[in-house]
Amino acid sequence: MTITHGGPDALGVPRWDFSTNANACGPCPGALAAVQQADARHYPDPAYTALRESLAAFHSVDAARIVLAGSASEFIGRFTAWVAREGGRRVWLPALAYGDYAHASQVCELERMRDPARAHLAWLCEPASPLGEAEPQAHRVVASGARVVLDRAYEPLRLSGRSSLEPATLQQVWQLWTPNKAMGLTGVRGAYAIAPACAVPEARALDQLAPSWPLGAHAVALLDAWVSPAAQDWLAHSLQSLARWKAEQQAMLTELGWTVLPSDANYFCAAPPRSLDAVALRAAGIKLRDTASLGLPGHWRLGVLPPEAQSALRTALRCAEVSL
Repeated sequence: MTITHGGPDALGVPRWDFSTNANACGPCPGALAAVQQADARHYPDPAYTALRESLAAFHSVDAARIVLAGSASEFIGRFTAWVAREGGRRVWLPALAYGDYAHASQVCELERMRDPARAHLAWLCEPASPLGEAEPQAHRVVASGARVVLDRAYEPLRLSGRSSLEPATLQQVWQLWTPNKAMGLTGVRGAYAIAPACAVPEARALDQLAPSWPLGAHAVALLDAWVSPAAQDWLAHSLQSLARWKAEQQAMLTELGWTVLPSDANYFCAAPPRSLDAVALRAAGIKLRDTASLGLPGHWRLGVLPPEAQSALRTALRCAEVSL
């Protein structure tokens, strides 16, 4: 498997990294302090009792509905394997989507369906990646009868709009949360899912498929910090800065001739007026995310970064124009 992802590569950490969707205001001070102070000398509680209870209280659900995961990608693989073990043979995926949904389906030999009504498993993501918008078929997918997972990795970083699913409908699907993006700490791996209200036995079955201690001490510290009032206050304030930076970044690219697509999140896709020399940009310390692997060739996904980074991008793009 060839992994295509944003962030560091063989050249190290990009100076101006537009290729990831992490909160550019981060790291959240409280979450960072919690991770730095985590007690790595000891195993976490193997049942994660306190963590389950704090996450459940944050979402106002029963703790029995919480399923912990090493990361969103680990959950995607585990959930797909569980559906296949239960007899599922067909999957529905959005036209544009994170590649791990398709990879896990291929590993488990699930056949991809165009009609969600024929699927045993369906994946949704809102705000979606790479576009950052609502999934137009969300209600049809939920009504399909398939086991539906809604990936909410970017919901905490939503800058406009709202989920296309009402609160009552959300209780009918699996909700997958990955707070490390919102906290600006993507290097700390840890995630959790909320099972549908009627799926507690299935949640326990998924727990049984997990390895021992899927979360280390640092992931526990991050998830504990994520639900704290201080972290949520910091996140709310960060969204104001991100919204302002996003408007400035989109305006800058439009001025340079890019076609900017709409988005509700802290990232968006855009098509340049001519082909980009990604290698030259990377040499200049700038990395963008080519969306071909996400199903959108000819476009690039850009995380929203502060004015200093935008200035560097503008300079690099203008230099590229001059060299042509």
